[in-house]
Order: sequence, then C-alpha cells, then structure tokens
Amino acid sequence: MKKYLLILLLAGCCAGVRAADLQVRGRVSCDGKGVAGVWVSDGERFARTDAKGRYCLTADDANRFVFISVPAGYDAPVEEGVVRYFHPMPADGRCDFALLRRPGDDSRYGLIVTADPQIWARKEFAKLAAAADDIAATVGAYDARPFQGICCGDIVSHDHTFYDQYNETMARTGIVFRHVMGNHDMTLYGRSHETSYRKYEEKFGPAYYSYDIGRVHYVMLDDNFYIGRDYFYIGYLEERQLRWLEEDLSHVAPGSTVFVAMHIPSTCEEKDRKQFRYEGAGHTMTNHRGLYELLKPFDAHILSGHTHTTYNSPIREGLYEHVIPSLGGAWWQGTLCTDGTPRGYAVFEIDGQEVRWRYKCTDSPDEHQMVLYNGIEIPAFEGYAVANIWASDPAWRVEFAIDGKPCGQAERFEAYDPAAIAMYSDTSQMDHKWIYPSVSDHYYRVPLPEGARQVTVTATDRFGRTYRAEQTIAR
Repeated sequence: MKKYLLILLLAGCCAGVRAADLQVRGRVSCDGKGVAGVWVSDGERFARTDAKGRYCLTADDANRFVFISVPAGYDAPVEEGVVRYFHPMPADGRCDFALLRRPGDDSRYGLIVTADPQIWARKEFAKLAAAADDIAATVGAYDARPFQGICCGDIVSHDHTFYDQYNETMARTGIVFRHVMGNHDMTLYGRSHETSYRKYEEKFGPAYYSYDIGRVHYVMLDDNFYIGRDYFYIGYLEERQLRWLEEDLSHVAPGSTVFVAMHIPSTCEEKDRKQFRYEGAGHTMTNHRGLYELLKPFDAHILSGHTHTTYNSPIREGLYEHVIPSLGGAWWQGTLCTDGTPRGYAVFEIDGQEVRWRYKCTDSPDEHQMVLYNGIEIPAFEGYAVANIWASDPAWRVEFAIDGKPCGQAERFEAYDPAAIAMYSDTSQMDHKWIYPSVSDHYYRVPLPEGARQVTVTATDRFGRTYRAEQTIAR
C-alpha cells in the first residue's frame, strides 16, 4: 500500500496538486533542439524549461490556454496573421512549442503601435489598406532595422467575423502585429466579465501574455472589465491578471525596459490620477495605482488607446504613458481625430534599452507634426497665435517667431481644434451621428501683436528632432 501511494505522489511532478489540476508536460524547441529557460504559463501559474527544453506545469484545467513568454532571440510561428505562442489547454496534458530563431542581434529594431482601427463596416477595409500601405512605406524607409507591431485594441467595432479580413489587410504592412483586446472586442450582453473575451481569444489567443524582444520585456493586458449589463464596462485590472503580472515581472531584472500594452489608458491627465470620478470609470483604468506599483523597479512605457485622441503623459521618473490616437481618425468618418490629431500611428526606435518615439500621420509626410492658427482668422483664439502640436509633451521646446522676432516661451493650454470643429460640426451625412470635437492639452500660444503678418513655429522634441511650420496671416 505504501509503495502504491509513493507511485501516485511521484506521478504528480509538481507539489500541491489539487483535484482540478492537470499536469501539463511538454518541450520548447527550435530546429529540433530544446530551448532552456523559457517561461510557460496557464494564466495563473508558471513553469520554466530545463536545459533540454522540457517543462512540467501544474495547470488549472479550467484555464483555457497554455502559453509561453517568447524569449529574446526567438520568434513564434505566425499563422493567418496570429502569433502562435499558445495552445488550447490540452486534454491529454501534452503541449509542445516550436520556436524560430531570429537572425542576428534583435536588440535594435522598430515598433509600430496602432490603436482603434475599429472596423464598423466592410467598406472601411479600403481605408485600412491605405493605412497599412503607409505603415509599409514607413518601415521600408529604415534600411537595416526590422520592425514589430502592436495594436492597442478595438480591432473591430462589433462584428468579430471581420477579424480574418483585418489580419489579411494588415499583412500589407509586411510586419507581424500582436494585439490586445479593446472594449469593442468584447463579447457583450453576457452575464459576467468572464464571458467577455471569448470571441477575441478564439482568434488571437490569451487576453494577457508577455514576450521579449532584444533587451525589452513586453506585457499585454486586458483592462476592459465588462460589468454584465448591456455594453457597459470600466477600465479595471482584475486581481488574477495583477497576480500573474507580479510573477511575470519577477522574472525581469530590475532596471530593465518594460512595455505594457492595454486598451484603456491608465491615465490621460494628471487630474485623473489625483481624484477618481465615477463618470470617468470607462475612460481610464480605475485601479492604476496597483499597476504603477508593480512597474516601479523598471523603466516602463504604457501603450494604450481607447480615447481616439492623443495624450502623452510623463507619470513619474521611469514611467511614461503613450495614449495612441486612432488609426482611423474619427471612426473613418474624417481624416482628423476629434482633438485635431491627424489619423496615424506611433513609431518607436529601440536600441538596447534606449527608446525614442514619434508620431506618423498616415496622410502626410514625417515632417507634418503641427498645425497653426491665429486669432485674426479664428475668433476663439483672439489675441493669440496658436499651434496644435499633437505629439508633444511638456519636455518639448516650442518657439514662436512673429515677423521674424522671437516671442519668448509659449504657453501650453487646452483647446478645441478649429479644423476638427469644422470637420465634425455636421454629422448628418456620416455613418455615426454622435461624433463631436474634443478638448485636449497639446496646444501652445503666444500673444499676437497688432498688424502681425507672419508666424513661424519651431518645435523641438525631447530627442532633439526639430519641426517647423509657417503661417501668413490673411488680412
């Protein structure tokens, strides 16, 4: 009897086995050789491959996937536009992963980040294709820098059958995109949050996961919390994900560069970090403090979308959030987002652990980074010369010159963009009647002297890149 019990104990390769536990065994390999040190997870627990690439994971058989954190130097296979770093939870307990070796040193590369393509109707795929071609041209302008892609959610508006055509269209970029889910990617009208990620996961796999490229660790999260009523949600990270994230980040060396991608921003402005407002619960993540605490040991960048507008927020030393505006502008109804940002995407250049970024408008050259207004032509700006510099943050240096004379330091302020007001003042001919202009904080102004004729603005970003725009005042 004692011998029989010993055999049963040895059959469970990990301690603490519960009745609902499943022992998942497998191997992670590349070109037939085992890959050591790869982390494997079921979304709750972790195991690590040994020197021969073998692992044993005590998984909860109620979990839906077994997946790996793809290590630096490797790729996972891509099938029909989906990175296959995961498998459905195996009934027989066997789960193997095959990786592909990245050529050369993968610590120098580029990253394209999009948000909210939010395809509502099939006719919009032609516009998405044009955006994909613009991305391809941007990537092609870099001779020796490979690129990766991330989409920060709201891949489609409501019809999950569009996922395949979306993947086919984005293949035109020539790069691989990983995704997080947005609130529009949720399966709605179910009875609980746990029913909300079904359709997304059927196509793209786990709603949260991680991977490494070069010396940067990436974490993809789902902070859309469906509250079980109609289509309503809040921005919230459940404890299950936070526990998983805490364990995942414990495998990353302090001081490393970490990117966290999710859909709903953790913050858009300093005021939403200082005071919670119930009416803003679906606009930003309500429990962002827990995330910030986990990111303290790292040089961290948060990538998000959701607002369809631009916010660039230095939250604290070592923590910066990039709220990426919509790839489709105002839901593909116009070329501008509602804050006046032209539709487009972010471009990151990563060298080791150093990160630089810029914004690329899909309908304009790289140099197009601002638009100028004046109080003579725009009554709302009476008495001022104004620049909307959408990709700016407080570290940018913005210098005005009027009729060739420097004007001193410009004032940053909040405003509505006049071009966006004009574009979306009449939505009667648009598919969506609820579009309206939105206020934002990426505006700069100086007093406009009487009789001024020429305004020149020079904007220098935090990396020393300079952009210039001029305007002749009509009289």
